[in-house]
Amino acid sequence: VDTVWGAFNQLLPDRMPAASSGTMNNLTAGGIDPRNGQPWAYYETSGGGLGGGPQGPGLDAAHSHMTNTLNTPAEALELAYPLRVVENSIRPRSGGAGQHRGGHGLVRRTQFLGPAQLTLITERRTQQPWGSQGGAQGRSGRNSLETTSTGGKPVRRKLPGKVTISVEPGDVVRVETPGGGGWGAPSS
Repeated sequence: VDTVWGAFNQLLPDRMPAASSGTMNNLTAGGIDPRNGQPWAYYETSGGGLGGGPQGPGLDAAHSHMTNTLNTPAEALELAYPLRVVENSIRPRSGGAGQHRGGHGLVRRTQFLGPAQLTLITERRTQQPWGSQGGAQGRSGRNSLETTSTGGKPVRRKLPGKVTISVEPGDVVRVETPGGGGWGAPSS
């Protein structure tokens, strides 16, 4: 999608927005629920920043280039699965600067209450969403796992864009979604 939008952006620069987050930020997890001994599986996608455009700033924490998916409410997720939403917030300063800034991504931190397998399938972890007409790039996304060392100290381990790992009770996966690119040169 970004390739096509980039081509149109060059042909119609005054009508096209900058790049959006460009990823669904897929998270899948599953295991045996320690509360009832039953198997469970969960799948979610998280929005990111939309690109700023000639009409205004990009939206924050929205899905781009996809439809038919919703943000699972924390209460529903925690009732149905051995998971706890620790944080679900806007990721400050992740949208690219511009006359019309790119939308901000989000930070989603989810704690596991039992052992599980976790898979992340995410993009834009090494490349930033491009800005347009002098706007700045949005920030790339980041993934990490927050654990506790044997000495009791918190440890954060960077995770790649695509990974499958085993997690333990108390571990927290942190997904920081990309911001959108800015549109137009920022005013000084």
